[in-house]
Amino acid sequence: MTVLQIAVREWKRISALPAFYVLLLIVPFFLFFFYAFIYEKEKVKNLPVAIWDEDHSAASRQLTFLLEQMESIHIIQPVNSQTELEHLILKGEIMGAVHFPTGMEIRILSGEPVNITLYTNASALVPAKLLFKNASEVIITGGAGITLQKLVQSGMNRSKAMALVQPLVLTTLPLYNPEYNYFQYLVPGLITVALQMIIIMVGVLIFNYESKTETKQELYAISKGSAFNILLGKTLAHLVVAWINFVLVTGIIFPLFGIDSHLATFHFFVLFTLLALACIGIGALISVIVDDTMLATDIALFYTAPAFVFSGYTFPRWAMPWYDQYYAMIMPYSSFLDGFVKVYTMRLPLQFALNEIGTLLLFILLTFPLATLLLRRKIRKEYIGS
Repeated sequence: MTVLQIAVREWKRISALPAFYVLLLIVPFFLFFFYAFIYEKEKVKNLPVAIWDEDHSAASRQLTFLLEQMESIHIIQPVNSQTELEHLILKGEIMGAVHFPTGMEIRILSGEPVNITLYTNASALVPAKLLFKNASEVIITGGAGITLQKLVQSGMNRSKAMALVQPLVLTTLPLYNPEYNYFQYLVPGLITVALQMIIIMVGVLIFNYESKTETKQELYAISKGSAFNILLGKTLAHLVVAWINFVLVTGIIFPLFGIDSHLATFHFFVLFTLLALACIGIGALISVIVDDTMLATDIALFYTAPAFVFSGYTFPRWAMPWYDQYYAMIMPYSSFLDGFVKVYTMRLPLQFALNEIGTLLLFILLTFPLATLLLRRKIRKEYIGS
């Protein structure tokens, strides 16, 4: 009964104090929609590309036509020099250019190697890689097709000519995100890392904000001086709010924007609940240790801000320096993300995320008992001792 009283009291504080309801209820709503609208187009399409054609042959025209058929490429204009195309890239008018050299078709038909150059703006890493992928696919396939046509016209059997032109056939089968859909890939990750930051940022105010609102003695009285009851009641209240945001994500944001998640919603819920508890535990521990709310908030911000960078979502953790890998390990989001990719993106059973679940439980089992112990000492000093 005491725990429930504290939980209801905390819900009332969350709904009444701007420091709580703005971060926990208002910010997530707008932030989730903001992330969703950023990547609404899902895939990068129609990147502006220029053609520098010095060959002016049937082969260069055919390759230009094939390039235009690629979903990510939109040829907007011809250029006549490297200086001109570099100028257009610097101005942001094109993302890349393809150069067909003089005598290209003649050299292809005579069996000589031809150097076709693809210029990309590598400062925009993802579009540059996408242009390289699509352009290289067209140029390799188109070049092989021209050679095949020449061999068939010379009287060679088509199957033999095909084996000669392409002795090795590579079949690529992208798994789990075959269309390179940014929406399916980035939005869930951005939303969950934002939730981690929000839960911890509010968590660091769970106890020390009682002093600022001059309600600490009231809390001690309701709990009968029990640190365990206080921590359990407040945790229950904040966990329910975290579940409300989970429903907002999986019940509104994902269906509204067409993110297919129903098959993995329960697994996602299990991992999210553990993440929320780990974040509440970390926030509560900081709140008990640091009395100054501004300093506690600064510590939480310093701790949570780099979570997405160190999580391995956009760059593998194993490729980071060893000290960055250790830093990533002390953030619950890193373990959550590993499990999330398995059960949500790859649709694997929950047992494949047992290691990640164990790590999140370790965060919980370390932070809550320690926070309870330190809070008990504070209560003895500030309430029972008085």
